Amino acid sequence: MDVTFPGAEWETRPPGDLGFDAEKLARVQRWLREVAGDRSFQVGIARYGYLAAEWRQGVAADSIPSQASAAKSYYSTLLGIVVAEGKLASPDERVVDYYPEMMDVGEQEGPKPGRYAFEKDRDITFRHLICNVSGYMKPGEKPGKVFHYQTYGMNILTHAMAKIYGCYDANDPEGSPGCGKVIEEKLRDPIGGMWTHSHSNFDLWDNARLNIFGYYTQVHTTLRDQLRVGHLWVNYGNWNGVQVAPENYLREATVTNDFILDNEPEENWKYGHGFWCNDRGMQWADAPRDSFAASGAGAKHIWMCPRLGLVIAQNPGLWDQFREEQDKIGSQNEVIARIVNAVKE
Repeated sequence: MDVTFPGAEWETRPPGDLGFDAEKLARVQRWLREVAGDRSFQVGIARYGYLAAEWRQGVAADSIPSQASAAKSYYSTLLGIVVAEGKLASPDERVVDYYPEMMDVGEQEGPKPGRYAFEKDRDITFRHLICNVSGYMKPGEKPGKVFHYQTYGMNILTHAMAKIYGCYDANDPEGSPGCGKVIEEKLRDPIGGMWTHSHSNFDLWDNARLNIFGYYTQVHTTLRDQLRVGHLWVNYGNWNGVQVAPENYLREATVTNDFILDNEPEENWKYGHGFWCNDRGMQWADAPRDSFAASGAGAKHIWMCPRLGLVIAQNPGLWDQFREEQDKIGSQNEVIARIVNAVKE
């Protein structure tokens, strides 16, 4: 089927015209409402750039909730762009050479006792940070050796990229445009998005050098803008013939990274460069192997399958009712599997 790219508005087509079994998809909607009870949710489905379905309960269509850790996928895409623009030779350059401030965190200045910048952290690369294997400020974790999902390393990454573009000054973090502005210029604007950003911090002790490792870049977006950026990702960075982000980088970013394959047990073979991925079948048991997702706390989720030209966005989904991570993933899997099962062709 032909692929389109939405302008200011999305073109909606009947599910049957987009290769869905319309009755099966309607059953998914009914099932979601039964599962939700009185809880709020939003689910959007796009295929080949056309809007196939939009289901919501208790959430306004124009609401722009924070995407939490789903923003890491935006950071990853920006990293690919930074390299493509020649600002970095590769993701394997040392971060300290661009953001030396990362080392200015003494023993009593980290997020908690025992956490500060160690000499080993000088060897951290941009790739280590986006793959969540940096070990930044973590004693005993050498760069590239341990998969440890963390926020502070991502803040170092975003500040370093923003500084490359003259948008972050650790001496004036609140007066700096920050990485959110760069993401909007390099990623949002070329695809006609409308998302916004803010910065947030954990409540830490007074000595914490938040200007160095704080100020997380939050992305705030509507359900349709989730689908929009998902359509960019499902096409590996191509937007209507323009390569907004490099295809080779995104293909690498959306499969399990080599650090994890080399050092982690098989059950952790499900994280790429800022994206959760299913190339090893370890993330979603019933989803296609080429699928991947941006995912964040509060049940924010953008799932993509290039083979099917399919994007499923949840803003929020329903899995925050579960305490255990495995139950949350199981809930993601069931929603995805039911929608994929409605695809006929």
